[in-house]
Amino acid sequence: MKKPVVDYREFRFSKLKDPQFSHLLLLLGWVGYFVLYFLTENLIPPEKCIPVHARLDDLIPFCEWFLIPYVFWYALIVISLGYFLLYNVDSFKRLQTFIIITQIVAMVAYILFPTRQDLRPTEFARDNLLTQVAGMLYTLDTNTGVCPSLHVAYSLGIASVWVKEKGVSPWWKTFVVIAVILICLSTAFVKQHSVVDIAAALPVGLLAEGIVYGKEYRHKLFRKKQPA
Repeated sequence: MKKPVVDYREFRFSKLKDPQFSHLLLLLGWVGYFVLYFLTENLIPPEKCIPVHARLDDLIPFCEWFLIPYVFWYALIVISLGYFLLYNVDSFKRLQTFIIITQIVAMVAYILFPTRQDLRPTEFARDNLLTQVAGMLYTLDTNTGVCPSLHVAYSLGIASVWVKEKGVSPWWKTFVVIAVILICLSTAFVKQHSVVDIAAALPVGLLAEGIVYGKEYRHKLFRKKQPA
């Protein structure tokens, strides 16, 4: 069993700025995000939001089975950040920085160009546990602030950091990649996002990838160009 690289049993708030624990300050990004999320959800009325829609949305049916990967996204965030907090602080910093960048870009977009989607079914063809969860999800999460999709943007960062992680089973990396693909698809199949929201999240993820890993990519590129 791996041994944690940081002994968090020694953590005290007074030590938050110590080099051993200073990476935990990045978690404050979630506080800022949830404050802005609450404000945008409550201060920007739906009628002031621009509807997001593409013809492809009409061809994608609601499928409650996609609630499974959609909800698994929350667990995957916790699992990923938790693992890296324990076993690779540098990867934790990279993933959390990736997330913060996407949060900032998305929140700026939600404020300057408020969006909504009107894709949710008014009633479900079947009544089962998954459709009940979908109904609960619709109640808890409004249909505003949707473009770009943070479900997709976060998932790109999670996949990126896991794929690069050394000492992790190829089977787990494969599982994460498949899970991320299903999560991205699920946003459209549970009618939480338009395909436009998914597409808009791709450049946001690319921007975060460039900021977080740009130096490494440039180093590898220039090293390959050097004569043997």
